[in-house]
Amino acid sequence: MKKRSFLGASALALAAALGSTAVLAQDVFKVGLIVPMTGQQATTGKQIEAAVKLYIAQNGDTVAGKKIQLIVKDDTSIPDVTKRLAQELVVQDKVDVLAGMGITPSAFATAPIATQSKTPLVVMAAATSSITLSSPFIVRTSMTLPQTSSPLADWAAKNGMKKVVTLVSDYGPGIDAEKFFTARLTAAGGTVVESMRAPMRNPDFAPFLQKVRDLKPDALFVFVPSGAGAAVMKQFQERGMDKAGIKLIGTGDLTDDDQLNGMGDVALGVVTSMQYSAYHPSAKNKSFVAAFKKASGFRPNFFAVGGYDGMHVIYEGLKATKGQGGEALVNAMKNLKWESPRGPVSLDPETRDIVQNIYLSKVERKDGELYNVEFDVIKDVKDPGKAK
Repeated sequence: MKKRSFLGASALALAAALGSTAVLAQDVFKVGLIVPMTGQQATTGKQIEAAVKLYIAQNGDTVAGKKIQLIVKDDTSIPDVTKRLAQELVVQDKVDVLAGMGITPSAFATAPIATQSKTPLVVMAAATSSITLSSPFIVRTSMTLPQTSSPLADWAAKNGMKKVVTLVSDYGPGIDAEKFFTARLTAAGGTVVESMRAPMRNPDFAPFLQKVRDLKPDALFVFVPSGAGAAVMKQFQERGMDKAGIKLIGTGDLTDDDQLNGMGDVALGVVTSMQYSAYHPSAKNKSFVAAFKKASGFRPNFFAVGGYDGMHVIYEGLKATKGQGGEALVNAMKNLKWESPRGPVSLDPETRDIVQNIYLSKVERKDGELYNVEFDVIKDVKDPGKAK
């Protein structure tokens, strides 16, 4: 009898433990963050991961009764790896949200998985316009290249840069940047005298820059992925192109805050257009930058703010749905408006893409460091790539 009682009690205890485990499992909300932590775009992953962890540290790890569990995976910016990791996160880890996406091909590789599994995908970096069209479960908190390149073309035309050469990396964002910069410059009376595309992997910019030197345009417009800007800047200086009167302009990827201090004086005066600078003068951004530096030891860049705001939409979406995921979460996220370290932002409910200010900045030395210092703003910019 004693043995039967003991076994019975043990069975009840095990059942209770399993029951409580099931309840606990239901109360966990898993975020699968896929970013490049090694390889050519490693700084992208480093920035996003640090920002995501900072947001969780500042806002707590429980939302709407759900315990947030972050699972970080390194895809090395190889789309096949991204796809495999996304499948594993959905099938094995049963994540509630996929996030990250350091480059466009990774986002496109993951989109069908998000659609088939009805898992929201928060794109925090990849910037080709059409990404949100590839799945109804995608929302984006970074930017698009049409958003950032179009205002710069307007500025260039107004400031005497009528004859321009474009140099972009040969993949989705670069092609977007080339297309929209060219269209806007031409509409303003300017001319793109040459359009050049460099390979994305291991590019050598020297032959392209030599050709620019020979063409003698008023300006060179550049888009390269974050991490390649320093090489462009160095080779631009080596060929004396600044002394030849050729202005260097580009999207803010060129003067990425993460690398800007290492570029030296050659970067001074370079004008870019972007949605974020670590030198943005708002109180919210100053607080963000101080907290980010204290937690990580380095300066935040535009990818960091994409990751930080990406976690914000997840948290606020969960609050709105009272902890519900899937399609309900996407519907809640796509209607959000908030004050970001970059300024006022919202998500366009029709495209699930971010609406934000685009700032024109010039590289200046402030407090002994190089910064992108804003001198103009174009407010509430929707993605021109999806204009009807």
